[in-house]
Amino acid sequence: MKTLVYARVSTRDKDQDPETQLSAIRHWLASHPDWPVVDTFIDIASANDFGRRTGWRDLQDAIAHRKGKAVVVFKLDRAFRSVRHLHQSLEAWEPYGVQLVSVTEGFDSRTAMGRLLINLLGSLAEFELEVLRDRVVAGMDRARAQGRQIGRPPALRRPFVEARWPEVREAVAAGRMGTREAARFLGVSPTWVSRRVHAGDVPETLTSAAHHVDDDDVTS
Repeated sequence: MKTLVYARVSTRDKDQDPETQLSAIRHWLASHPDWPVVDTFIDIASANDFGRRTGWRDLQDAIAHRKGKAVVVFKLDRAFRSVRHLHQSLEAWEPYGVQLVSVTEGFDSRTAMGRLLINLLGSLAEFELEVLRDRVVAGMDRARAQGRQIGRPPALRRPFVEARWPEVREAVAAGRMGTREAARFLGVSPTWVSRRVHAGDVPETLTSAAHHVDDDDVTS
């Protein structure tokens, strides 16, 4: 079975060496002489940094071109960032008949136990996605409760804030518009509006103030 080997070490630990993983993989392959290695892919990057995981992208390309029938890794977390990512990858590889083996964890998608684990992983992936959704919703609710508006990125909002601030400041100062209403209109926090109204900001100073808005001031 033509084999593709993948190893990854994190940039956070400079003492890591991919050779540690590759040595264990070679030891496992020594007892599987019918699994010749076609290519080896190595990344030095965090699990979530797919921009720098060029080896991972090359592995996917090799699978798409049917260069191998098995992917062998040291541990599952060396290749996959989450249970969901693992399950998605296995589903993507299925049309190419590619199997997955983790040499230190005994995970082998060719076996009945491996296939059972894949089904369990599918359920765990759904659970993980639901938890992620709940966290996102909770975060948005918390942001709204703090008076933040979910919408345009700050970089796109600044020109609008700068253009409308003079009239908004005058309206708030005169009592024609509340702080929260002004914040919703501008897409900033009530704290940002209140601080600048009481500080007596004038239009000339708004640009520098807007460009120093941080996460506590402008909503995202």
